Amino acid sequence: MGEGIEIHRGIYLVGGPNLTHSEDATVFLIDCDGELVMIDSGAGRSVSRIEQAIRNLNYDPADIAAIILTHCHIDHIGGAPHFVGNFGCSLVAHELDAEAIEKGDPLQTAANLYGSVFPPTPVDVKLEGDEEILSFGRQELRCIHTPGHTPGSISVLVDREGTRVLFGQDIHGPFMRAFRSDIEAWKASMRKLLELEPDILCEGHFGIFKSKERVRSYIESYLEQYER
Repeated sequence: MGEGIEIHRGIYLVGGPNLTHSEDATVFLIDCDGELVMIDSGAGRSVSRIEQAIRNLNYDPADIAAIILTHCHIDHIGGAPHFVGNFGCSLVAHELDAEAIEKGDPLQTAANLYGSVFPPTPVDVKLEGDEEILSFGRQELRCIHTPGHTPGSISVLVDREGTRVLFGQDIHGPFMRAFRSDIEAWKASMRKLLELEPDILCEGHFGIFKSKERVRSYIESYLEQYER
């Protein structure tokens, strides 16, 4: 445990159920010319392991400029207060999920399902609308609103060296009233992601899919499942 995995040049898996803790959704690190960005932060019980994975890649967690939270659930946001408190990075989330994060809502963050508590935590950058582009170093990150699992779910797209990498956490759902899920909005979101034709999909719980064909097949399999 604690060894980060390179997915594409300067893009790494640094946390997840088979790497840091069984409760963690996948956590990714992007090197934007020395300025680091994390995608999600794990459930919170493994922050030291995530830190170590980053250091083992010869990076300093103090260089993390921002954590982009793909949605408000504890397995994705639980480590954020630690990284903010210790390294001063900013938090980014869509405005429609930001309130649950800032209030530490036990239902909407799903902290109650994990026997955990998420402390109210300010969100520094609240994304609005369908898409915003954030720049770190010389890298642009497209933050795309993909509601369905939660109202403020987002996906992050990175184009690097001719390869399109999509961080599409929790494409599979689940969909629950307590999460304010919307299955029809989710279907529209998935069609939007298919139109992007990503080469690599970094999913929140079920792995990393490489090749346009594998990515498309994965997303379409869930669309077909929920069309039945």
